[in-house]
Amino acid sequence: MKKIAIGSDHAAFQAKQNLIKELAELGIEAVDAGPESDEKPVEYVPIAETVALKVKNKEVDGGILMCGTGVGMSIAANKIPGIRASVVNDLFTAQYAKSDVDINVLCMGARVISERMILEITKKWIETPFTGGRFIPRIEQLHTMEAKYHKENK
Repeated sequence: MKKIAIGSDHAAFQAKQNLIKELAELGIEAVDAGPESDEKPVEYVPIAETVALKVKNKEVDGGILMCGTGVGMSIAANKIPGIRASVVNDLFTAQYAKSDVDINVLCMGARVISERMILEITKKWIETPFTGGRFIPRIEQLHTMEAKYHKENK
């Protein structure tokens, strides 16, 4: 990955800022979707939408979203067709969420894991390739299900 969209709420602002610096050291450009400070609470849904749309539209190679638990960001990002976002709080899940499910948006909880773990999880997610093979039909099933219910909601 060369370019990643990243966003947080106020609870994860400092973790986001630090991760942006760490990504730069790895040679990865971070597109900051906000917020610009942690001085006041911000709503996570618009930030998740911004990052997810950048991923969907292939403006970036992937997305990272952080809030207190990662759960709200994950739910919001998954509302965008084509997004496979997951909360990841350990290295094992980071590896298999990427290798088996090919998540394109990594969500983490800044109040759940340390900033060092956030960096390690991010590196594991970036470095792990999608296995493909027997997992491709499963991804296709997700797309089919997504399209089915997207049509029903129109």
